[in-house]
Amino acid sequence: MSDFRIGLFYGSTTCFTEIAAEKIRDFIGVDIVELHNIKDTPLVAAEDYDILIFGLSTWDFGEIQEDWESRWSEIADLNLHGKTIALFGMGDQVGYSEWFQDALGMLHDAIADTDPKGTIRRIGFWPNQGYDFIASKALINDDSMFVGLALDEDSQYEFSDDRISHWCTQILEEIADAG
Repeated sequence: MSDFRIGLFYGSTTCFTEIAAEKIRDFIGVDIVELHNIKDTPLVAAEDYDILIFGLSTWDFGEIQEDWESRWSEIADLNLHGKTIALFGMGDQVGYSEWFQDALGMLHDAIADTDPKGTIRRIGFWPNQGYDFIASKALINDDSMFVGLALDEDSQYEFSDDRISHWCTQILEEIADAG
């Protein structure tokens, strides 16, 4: 299993996204996952990996976390062709129910915009069951799935570790299925 490396790129203002990134790394393996805080690492470093995980949080009324916002224009210039990409996001479904995980959906769309020929393999879609929110830009498949793992440290902290564990198992299986 350690014959591949995963680049995990995240932005974190309050440390919750960083903590989730560390938990993902620890679950998958510190010998496999290399963490990169995008505050300190340009996104072009993602081109060095075949498998990527991107993590960010939604702020206030559907806004992108500040470190991601400062690097947002870099996404369009990334060469992500042939990469396998999974996403995870942090949000507050109670306090910001109309914008839950919007930044996750915006990141998914920004990556899709770099891939007009469909060469990026997206994995890690996550069911929206067990959440209670009004709207989200991160929904696909008739609004039944999030484009990545949805975490809520404000309202559902008690589910985060289990969700991370199941999601990591899921993406490892999806990576293995790709051969």
